Amino acid sequence: MKTSVLVAVIVAVLLGLLGSVYVVREGQTALVLNLGRVARTDIGPGLHFKWPIVENTQIFDRRFDVVDFSPERYLTSERKDVSVDFVAIGLIYDVGEFYRATGGDERVARDRLAPIIKDSLRNEINARTLTELVSGDRSEMIAQQLDGINKGAATLGMRIIDIRLKQIELPTDSDVIVQVYDRMRAERKQVASRLRAEGDEQARTIRAEGDRENTVIIAEAERDAQRLRGEGDAAASEIYARATAANPGFYTFYRSLESYRASFADGSGVIVLDRNDPFLQYLRSDR
Repeated sequence: MKTSVLVAVIVAVLLGLLGSVYVVREGQTALVLNLGRVARTDIGPGLHFKWPIVENTQIFDRRFDVVDFSPERYLTSERKDVSVDFVAIGLIYDVGEFYRATGGDERVARDRLAPIIKDSLRNEINARTLTELVSGDRSEMIAQQLDGINKGAATLGMRIIDIRLKQIELPTDSDVIVQVYDRMRAERKQVASRLRAEGDEQARTIRAEGDRENTVIIAEAERDAQRLRGEGDAAASEIYARATAANPGFYTFYRSLESYRASFADGSGVIVLDRNDPFLQYLRSDR
């Protein structure tokens, strides 16, 4: 009997010891609840003890966490409807405040943090045009809102480090997207018209340059041809002159043969002359 009681006492002590020990890992923090009330907070990494049965622990991750929100619709300063998809990067810096505000439930924290961030972004987006929102410096826009967002997040024991705009879209049920597409078409048509006009101008310039070069080349060729023909005629005249001086009779005979060839070249020519005409002197049989 005594042995069984002793064993029961030892087991109870061991269970008590096991229930009084907890471990906080690196990157985590813990708080201890005594009968449901916060007793100790911001407990760092290591092996720790608590009172069994009356105390229990809550362990939280203190590293950066990405909180994803559903897309929200806003109006720009031009009253254009846009859908903004964003995430927040934050951490828990006061676990006691976090537990008291949310009961340690991250979903509750996200639901309470969402309106704080969305309202702050709404003020900034409402003051910007669609062009500024899409192509402007987003980091500058977020930086202007972080202080205000963190004042609200502090009530949850959280701190927001950054907010990233993942995507900015025009809602499909909005006529803004039609207006944007129409403007894009008009801009593309304007660019196409300008490029066609520049192409036509360049084509006219190239054709004019080609015509000018063609005229110059033909004129230069004609000039060279005339010069060469003149040189050839001069050389021929000089040859004829030397031939005439050397043998006048042969030159006369040669010139007559050229005249006959030219006169009867087509084979159907008819010349009516007197039989004693000098043109026929080399065709008479008595010579």
